[in-house]
Amino acid sequence: MSRIRVAGFGISLDGFSAGVEQSLDDPLGKRGAEIFQWLFHTKTFCVTHGRDGGTIDVDDAFARRMMENCGAFILGRNMFGPVRGPWKDESWRGWWGPNPPFHAPTFVLTHYERETLVMEGGTTFHFVSGGIAEALRLAKQAAGDKDVKIGGGVSTVRQYLQAGLIDSLHFALAPVALGQGESLLAGLDLRAMGFSVTEHAATEYAMHVVLERR
Repeated sequence: MSRIRVAGFGISLDGFSAGVEQSLDDPLGKRGAEIFQWLFHTKTFCVTHGRDGGTIDVDDAFARRMMENCGAFILGRNMFGPVRGPWKDESWRGWWGPNPPFHAPTFVLTHYERETLVMEGGTTFHFVSGGIAEALRLAKQAAGDKDVKIGGGVSTVRQYLQAGLIDSLHFALAPVALGQGESLLAGLDLRAMGFSVTEHAATEYAMHVVLERR
């Protein structure tokens, strides 16, 4: 059965999932990359980004799982890129180069219309200006029996959580304090939303926690 998932989402010890001042030099915001050290060394990450090497361990198992059975993705505008306001042109095509790692229909939330963008490797970016419900409807239609992954960023995940639309969460709690940034869970009561921990595993780089909604 198709599910709506968040997976591989990094969180610092003080609750932040992105740093401040996102830019071309800092796609995850200042110091944001520190909460994803668990991912960068894995074989799955290296293969996905066209590199050799990488470790095969517990972190890699969670990295592999976070992309399994995903038939469609939903991204916030900020996760797609640093461009703000109306699309002045279509020169910005995402952070990932000509072959993004999604390899499936990917729906980008935006307030401004833009033509569909077909990339290499099976990724097609669809720009949705009708809100989170419209993006989810389109993503579920595209995914068929497979899962829809809410890829981020922080604001997008929070909106889907607040709307009660997410079935499963996988957080990677990194042993680092960012001090400031975008808080993922501030003001959200996961227990009241029906979530409970079903799995956890600690590595050198993160505590992986999986929560499922009843």
